[in-house]
Amino acid sequence: MVLLSNEEFMSQLMLLAQKSKERSSFTVTFKRYDGNDRPQPREGRPKLPEPEEYMCIIRAKSKNKKLSTVVKRSDVPRVMENYARVMKICMDGLKRVKKVKTKAKAAQG
Repeated sequence: MVLLSNEEFMSQLMLLAQKSKERSSFTVTFKRYDGNDRPQPREGRPKLPEPEEYMCIIRAKSKNKKLSTVVKRSDVPRVMENYARVMKICMDGLKRVKKVKTKAKAAQG
């Protein structure tokens, strides 16, 4: 998995979304990240230190490409604005689902 800077991640995410619009799908996940890359040790061993500040790790995955970035607490609002902007730009081809009325509602209305 490629760990990118926040700005580079957003630009790569936009490219990923545009490519997947034509061919396939992609997923984006958000997770709390404490900075430790190792699993928790077993009982009886010293525990990993608690972080001073938790961060957020954002991962994007398509069929054959994986991207990720780590966002600090102070940068979360700015990154979320950029994420929303990317999703609005790239998700323009979605179609509205037509609601089907049931027979009971159709008879009443």
